[in-house]
Amino acid sequence: MSKLLHWFSAGRTSGKYTLPFVILLLGITLLASAANLLLPESSALYVSTYSITLLGKYLCYAMLALAVDIIWGYCGILSLGHGAFFALGGYAMGMYLMRQIGDRGVYGHPILPDFMVFLDWQELPWFWLGMDQFWFAMIMAVLVPGLLAFVFGWLAFRSRVTGVYLSIMTQALTYALLLAFFRNEMGFGGNNGLTDFKEILGFDLQSDATRVSLFIITALLLALVLLLSQRILSSRLGKVTLAIRDAEARTRFIGYRTERYKVWLFVYSAVIAGVAGALYVPQVGIINPGEFSPINSIEIVIWVAVGGRGTLIGAIIGALLVNYAKTRFTAIMPDGWLFALGALFVLVTLFLPKGLIGLYGQLKSKRQTLPTQEASS
Repeated sequence: MSKLLHWFSAGRTSGKYTLPFVILLLGITLLASAANLLLPESSALYVSTYSITLLGKYLCYAMLALAVDIIWGYCGILSLGHGAFFALGGYAMGMYLMRQIGDRGVYGHPILPDFMVFLDWQELPWFWLGMDQFWFAMIMAVLVPGLLAFVFGWLAFRSRVTGVYLSIMTQALTYALLLAFFRNEMGFGGNNGLTDFKEILGFDLQSDATRVSLFIITALLLALVLLLSQRILSSRLGKVTLAIRDAEARTRFIGYRTERYKVWLFVYSAVIAGVAGALYVPQVGIINPGEFSPINSIEIVIWVAVGGRGTLIGAIIGALLVNYAKTRFTAIMPDGWLFALGALFVLVTLFLPKGLIGLYGQLKSKRQTLPTQEASS
């Protein structure tokens, strides 16, 4: 155990809490899954399938927040467009799930999805070919976001676009995709998107066992991504990344091609967001252009800020807490959620610059300074 802790703690970025957090995450996941499958509904400890699905969705958001934290918290690149990578991964999974419906759709066409039959399409578009294969769809779920991130990052970072200008460009990117995917001619279901999914890999998406399996897979992948990211950011590459964040000009001056490091990390972060989107769609049952909405990308940044940027675990905690609060708050006051979210962001920025995960350090520091002040007085 001590060797594992040392392995995750190597380098500048402390990872001493990573392994205990992963164990806690997987433990809670297994307990919730067992409570759903093994206990009767009359039991006080029974976890409903609705709750399992909700938890699975939160974990997808946590993975997305982790992706933004990697690029923002460790490299100083404030991306307001990661919702686009998330949605592209989701559309890849959605296309696979649509192909699995077959002739069980409303119009009973064996190949064309219902929306294409409704729009009088005569044949399947070329970019839908192969999407009936799970392995191919999963490759697309990581390849498409990764390729878009590479092209965008290569052009932007080579041109040394930084700061607020880069944030605006990422926001414009996701808004352009939003407008494009709203069009029926694009072949992605237009405003309604893709929905009415039946099964995944032959398993009924409505069954409890499938829901629990998707929840467990999401938790496992989140844990894997967290461990891998912790290791990467604790390595030499992570140290260079932190140097770029703190003093890019100086890092470039001593010989590092900083744009290459930034492109690599941007692509890695986009791939994680794409995987999160692919896991999200079968659990919520729909993907539509609303996922490209710029406000979604801004919310992700707030999750990270609330939890504590540059900490990985803080981003996960922030995503879980804010989305749980959103679920509860919107049930009581749907129109007031955005005001509450804005107020939360302002409060965290003013009083918790290191987020909730930095609260312990602030309290500890304050407690240590009090005796010194009393002694001097």
